[in-house]
Amino acid sequence: MGYFYYKQEDNPQPSFTLPRVNLPVKTRKILAGIFLTFGVFIFSSALFPIIQFQLEYSSKFGQIINPLSAKFYNNTGGVLGEVSSTDYTQLNNWFVTDEHTASDPRLTSGLSDSGTSTYHLSIPELNIKDAVVAVGSMDLKKSLIQYPQTALPGQLGNGVIFGHSVLPQFFNPKSYLTIFSTLYRLKIGDPILIDYDGVHYKYLIEEMFEVAPTDLSVLEQRFDGRYFSLITCSPPGTVLRRLVVRARIADL
Repeated sequence: MGYFYYKQEDNPQPSFTLPRVNLPVKTRKILAGIFLTFGVFIFSSALFPIIQFQLEYSSKFGQIINPLSAKFYNNTGGVLGEVSSTDYTQLNNWFVTDEHTASDPRLTSGLSDSGTSTYHLSIPELNIKDAVVAVGSMDLKKSLIQYPQTALPGQLGNGVIFGHSVLPQFFNPKSYLTIFSTLYRLKIGDPILIDYDGVHYKYLIEEMFEVAPTDLSVLEQRFDGRYFSLITCSPPGTVLRRLVVRARIADL
């Protein structure tokens, strides 16, 4: 015959269990329906703006041509081969920096948080007023960013300004995380106003188009006029393509 001995605790803790709530079947069905409806609403609110953009706006931007071979990037659905966890509020993450493009001066020059200068941009049609544009910065959470070594306001060439975007229902013209979320709603002829070094410049939109995330031609300079290009992700809330809104100066 065998015996088992158990040591009794000096101060045994009283066991505690939550009381079980038995809801009527009808009440449980109602709660399940409420949660299901809420989930469908959240999912639809994220998906509907993208579908609406594709149907109403994307077709007017023309065909997208990718100028680079697939060997220059990984087609993972991110920006220029980056994975979806990449922080796209940092401008330097918008471009690939592998062995094929690391030497491209458009990608490696002047991206620094120090030594930046600023000016202001307004888009009356979107209620954007006096948004700060930082030259030579990277953090899109703090401002719009003019890409280094692109034309400054009033100069011959093509100034390139990047801005962050999210789903359009979260658009807030005073938040730099959402500031370009409704950029696609602009039209040819709409004004873009810039205050730089005490001078007021007015640019008028001439064209709007989309490019593949690998298209570095958006950074190229053209010296037949004074231009500015506003660039954000497209459709809003995704990183699939780039929307480019290009404007030419109207007067000095």
